[in-house]
Amino acid sequence: MLDCFVHSRVPVIAEVDVLVVGAGSAGCCAAIAASEQLGAGRVMLVDRYGFLGGTSTGILDTFYGFFTPGDQPRKVAGGIPDRIVDAINARSAMYLRPNTYGAGTGVTYNPEVLKLIWDEQVVVSGADVLLHTLLVDVETDREGRIVAAIVATRGGIAKILAKRFIDTSGDADLCHLAGIKYERAGDIDAAQTLTTTFRLANVDQATFESAGGKKMLAEQMAAVDLNDYPLPRRNGSFHAMAIPGCASTVAARVADVDGTDSRALTAAEMTGRRQAFSYERFVRDKVPGYENARICGLAVQIGVRETRRVYGEYRLSRDDCMTVRRFDDKVLLCGAPIEDHRHGTDGQDETAWAYVPDGAAYDVPYRTLVPRGRDEVWVAGRCFSATHDAHASCRSMAQTMSMGQAVGIAAAMSIAGDVGARQLSVVSLQGKLVDLGAVLEMPDRVAATGADAWADNRKR
Repeated sequence: MLDCFVHSRVPVIAEVDVLVVGAGSAGCCAAIAASEQLGAGRVMLVDRYGFLGGTSTGILDTFYGFFTPGDQPRKVAGGIPDRIVDAINARSAMYLRPNTYGAGTGVTYNPEVLKLIWDEQVVVSGADVLLHTLLVDVETDREGRIVAAIVATRGGIAKILAKRFIDTSGDADLCHLAGIKYERAGDIDAAQTLTTTFRLANVDQATFESAGGKKMLAEQMAAVDLNDYPLPRRNGSFHAMAIPGCASTVAARVADVDGTDSRALTAAEMTGRRQAFSYERFVRDKVPGYENARICGLAVQIGVRETRRVYGEYRLSRDDCMTVRRFDDKVLLCGAPIEDHRHGTDGQDETAWAYVPDGAAYDVPYRTLVPRGRDEVWVAGRCFSATHDAHASCRSMAQTMSMGQAVGIAAAMSIAGDVGARQLSVVSLQGKLVDLGAVLEMPDRVAATGADAWADNRKR
């Protein structure tokens, strides 16, 4: 942290009740939830990019985690996340599809439409938004509490004063700068690999499906000569987008990268782009329906699965997930499998899967969203408190959005009741979440998964 003398010379550009740092899916939901509770102008959302949504709009095009995997899927996320999908559905910009590797039904959407929807939903909530704004430091009081964020804006270095803070930066940047303890990916378990996603235009989906579809693609990848096509792995996801003639991918892989190191990320970005164009050449040469395909978009940055995971009042564990543990302070459910992307011993990437038994969903406790010993700050999204394995399950975007709405309401309750994060009534928080539409109990009914499944599930 910079010393107080330097901070005293930094101009204050805003003073709010709640500051949300990072406008990914978790941060947007946190800002919406907090602002709806507190009223317009009392919540600010900042982000380094020029658009909202983070990974949901800049890297991926599918929400996972709304439904449990298996033959009898249950819908286990709701509330603000439902509103977002409802808005996409109203624009005919989404469809439901099964995951290639059995992770459950995904909500595949047009990410450019989602950018507009995040804008609309956040602005309507009354939250103030400041884009092109990078967190560079924090200011603390004598007790070590965070009292301000120091940011770099297009107009220079500035200060934002707040009473409560929500870290949805993905990399726990706010917590890191405040000296809050965390586990860094790779310190105990091998860090998950990184992925540069890319989008292809001029794809003939009908020809692809008639030639065997995903099974044929898997066979072509398994047989590929790596000397001719230097692919980082022999599998990966190519799926039709919610845009005719376009396909999206989760295929490229870069291993052994510290996602908080700028030099390492620079090299990873360049490697990921080379891999993307290797895949383009491969599918054009080998995959029916992709003969005329061309890359029409690369992710705004390489996709990072894990970096810093904050030590919270509780740490979600693999055992909690696999034994379907119940918690009195639950604020969301998760049925997603552990999906651990690793660098294999043969130089190829591999993914280890472990499924929650019997298609169930486990509880995620409120305490995983509260940094240990802190009362003025919450975390949500991929920097929440979990072990490597549990994180590999609970990082799906339906869950990160659910975390966001939980901490947004918690921060608002904290302001309204003048209580710290650890003292507020979790029972009251749960009541507000249920009123909002959050799912805190495993549904009895099986979710619909057909052509009109989203509308059907929302009606019931």
